[in-house]
Amino acid sequence: MPDPAAPEPAPPAQLQTQAPSQPQPQPQPQPLVMLLGPTASGKSAVAMALAERLPIEIVSVDSALVYRGMDIGTAKPSADERRRVPHHLIDLIEPTDAYSAARFVSDARAAIAGIRARGALPLLVGGTMLYAKALVDGLHALPQADPALRMRIEDEARALGWPALHARLAKLDPRTAARLEPNDAQRIQRALEILELTGVPMSDWLERSAVEGRAAEPVVTIALEPSERSVLHERIARRFHAMLAAGFVDEVRALRARGDLHAALPSMRCVGYRQLWKWCEAGEPGGKAWSDTIAAGIAATRQLAKRQLTWLRAMPDRQTIDCLADGLVQRVFDAVRRATGT
Repeated sequence: MPDPAAPEPAPPAQLQTQAPSQPQPQPQPQPLVMLLGPTASGKSAVAMALAERLPIEIVSVDSALVYRGMDIGTAKPSADERRRVPHHLIDLIEPTDAYSAARFVSDARAAIAGIRARGALPLLVGGTMLYAKALVDGLHALPQADPALRMRIEDEARALGWPALHARLAKLDPRTAARLEPNDAQRIQRALEILELTGVPMSDWLERSAVEGRAAEPVVTIALEPSERSVLHERIARRFHAMLAAGFVDEVRALRARGDLHAALPSMRCVGYRQLWKWCEAGEPGGKAWSDTIAAGIAATRQLAKRQLTWLRAMPDRQTIDCLADGLVQRVFDAVRRATGT
């Protein structure tokens, strides 16, 4: 029997009920801003002017600026400009080496993370549209480059010419060849390399392989495009003559004197370098040959600008600003501030 003197047990404590917690809104990632445009559109000057108003660090989107010793013909930012404003992805490799869109994405992501960790704004500036697209949309998982095979293909190109290798590619991978120009050395080389490494055409690889590395943050693309193509062409001609006056020929002579470079390398196929290398190789003739070399350099630069504009016009979400209009810096400044909320 229960002990009558024992105290009565306390009533059970009432359970405390809590309202379910509301999920906390996640902070939105800061948009990534890209300032893209054709050569001679004034991208670099605008970026430097923006850096006087905003805490910007510049990330180069230019496949030529990665090479050391190639300063004049690439319009590389001066030492003073690089002291005033931090620049990234410049002077990364020797002209003997290869650089790829995949490496650009990796290098750019590392630079962007470092800039944001310092509390600054990354501004991607350049005209290598393939790199810009890779950073935003990701890349197909393709086989890694094979340096020995690349060298053999370059040797063949020196002996036969890139149009002959393009014709070979047309027989083996007609879909890829159809979208490449006969002198698009870098892409012809890559397509032949993939064929020899795997036995599978690049066009099939692009259909089967997944896209990796899409940008996680929203991307705002500001495109500097000319309202009058003829004015851009005049700028290109003046720019090329200014490079010659600044010592472009001596720069190419110095590159040739190294002894470890040749005309088939991607670095020496850059616009301007290719034409001056050929002129030097011919014995540096004067008269009409020199005039023709200058004309060829200017024409090649105009063709580059045309290709860059074609790429830009395939970016439907870009914000277009006339690079020839008055108040260009202010217009870009306003667009950057709207994008970043600064």
